[in-house]
Amino acid sequence: MPESEVTVVVVAGGDPPTPDEIARLPANPVVVAADAGLDHALAAGLTVAVAVGDMDSVSPEALANAEQSGTRIERHPPDKDQTDLELALELAARLADKIIVIGAGGGRLDHLIGNLAVLASPQWSGVDIEAWLNDALAVVVHSHRVLDVEPGATVSLFAVGAPARVTTTGLTWPLNNEVLDPLTSRGVSNRATAPSPEITVSEGAVLAVIP
Repeated sequence: MPESEVTVVVVAGGDPPTPDEIARLPANPVVVAADAGLDHALAAGLTVAVAVGDMDSVSPEALANAEQSGTRIERHPPDKDQTDLELALELAARLADKIIVIGAGGGRLDHLIGNLAVLASPQWSGVDIEAWLNDALAVVVHSHRVLDVEPGATVSLFAVGAPARVTTTGLTWPLNNEVLDPLTSRGVSNRATAPSPEITVSEGAVLAVIP
């Protein structure tokens, strides 16, 4: 990783991140917590730079500890148009070249669907974003990404929001500048045939999901 590249870790308020996920994070990351993600971050021993959200789910103890340790708290009203995760991503995207989201899995299904949709928003197209979801990895592709997987790994591709024009290399069933529609299962359960398969998106956005 180039020394100039800034990675921000966004901790969401879903299932707590696993010890393995915490161990895989880069050293001394910039951490942004989304509401109850502050509890998860502090429990994992992470130093939180900013906590953002309406603060309706975070514990009073975590909030007090964060304030005492110098964490900046950005409060928003409960009646708002954005989820806490979207607010955290908006903040992180101003700071980062790469965003790793942890703690976004589990919980309510509507929250999970909303979280996955907002990850692929075009407003963060200049930032590499991926979400670690306990038993899966979701990588956002706006232009080009190399996936860190080994041969035989399952890779599912989902167009998000609108049809996407996709080219792949290193997958069993390749796409060659083809349109992947969001209302189809065509991209489900592909397989890597080589290390580090590549996904190129010339139009739209794609979520590459590795279970």
